[in-house]
Amino acid sequence: MPFSQQNHPVRKAEPPDDTPGHAASQRMPDGTFRIRRFDLARQVLRHEGTRQAGFMANLAVHFTSRSRLPVIFQEGEAHRKQRAALAQFFSPQVVAARYRQLIGAESERLIGQLRAKGRANLDTLALDLTVAVAAELVGLTESDHAGLTKRISSFLDSKQSGQGWLSLLKALLIGTYRMVRFYVWDVRPAIRARRRERRADIISHLIDQGYSRREILTDSITYGAAGIATTRELIVMAAWYLFDHEDLLRRFLAAGENEREALIEEIFRLEPVVGALYRHAVQDVYLEDAGRAEMIPAGSLIAIDVRAANVDPQIAGKCPYHIEPSRQKEQKMPAASLMSFGDGRHRCPGSALALQETAIFLEQLFRVPGLRLEGLPAIEWNSLVESYELRHAIVTCPPADDTP
Repeated sequence: MPFSQQNHPVRKAEPPDDTPGHAASQRMPDGTFRIRRFDLARQVLRHEGTRQAGFMANLAVHFTSRSRLPVIFQEGEAHRKQRAALAQFFSPQVVAARYRQLIGAESERLIGQLRAKGRANLDTLALDLTVAVAAELVGLTESDHAGLTKRISSFLDSKQSGQGWLSLLKALLIGTYRMVRFYVWDVRPAIRARRRERRADIISHLIDQGYSRREILTDSITYGAAGIATTRELIVMAAWYLFDHEDLLRRFLAAGENEREALIEEIFRLEPVVGALYRHAVQDVYLEDAGRAEMIPAGSLIAIDVRAANVDPQIAGKCPYHIEPSRQKEQKMPAASLMSFGDGRHRCPGSALALQETAIFLEQLFRVPGLRLEGLPAIEWNSLVESYELRHAIVTCPPADDTP
């Protein structure tokens, strides 16, 4: 199936070994089926014969019973019921009512630190903000914020060095130590507090459902760490575009809240943090392509190439590599970010929260007088999910005492 890619400006985050193919669906040498076109990707993600694979799936199965998997790994009726129950935390209306004030206050605190010192690491500011919001959402509010941030960061920034069984054993031991430390200092105190008095957070919800301490620990990591990782990178990437494009920055600052979020979501379409979504075919999967069927046999691993699907001209329209916030309305796209938050029954439930965090924080940040990006962020790549990590994005401004 042909898949054409037109010449395009270079994205800011280009994988070092990125050699995109030109087939909409292709069986790779390792047997993985790689899907690059949006309509085929959507069929896979919505197919009842596929199951979650890839990042953290094996960990979740190992640490929990199958009936108590985190919602991102559940399927069938259990998944549908849990997603419906989680709407009380993630719906756009709840996000706007419950978290806007917190996000605004935390953004003001962090930008105050920047203005006082005249210099800050943007990805550190973004991490601090996202941890504060995730802690409120999940219920990890009984421990020291600075300590929680360090412990969450150890999950996000951990990388396995070397190959072979010794490296695997070392990684397993370090991972177990971090898990136990997170439980002792953050999760256990939260569980104890919420057994005494429930609150409007995920841990309270899980206690009401009879989840064990181990299951609550696993859910806390998946809800907390996954959302923090994505939102931190989104904040830095969106800021990078606004620093580089004065027209986008003017448009962003002059816009209302919905328009600001639309611009950020368009940047996220072009620069998805997670570049690959994986599914296992538990039965033969038939994809419809222009009137003919293609079969992916049961047992196959399927990789959705999010970066390719998001610039598919059949859905994104002309000039898919350019930033245009009105693209969704003009092209009647199902979602402004297309596959960046996933699709189907496992689409990221925290998308509204991530966009609101980013919009509120960046709106305050870019109103700081004399704000500058000192140098380009360093880009690192996580090959597991083909995701980028932006580090050492230093922003500067005249210290507050020197500002007229």
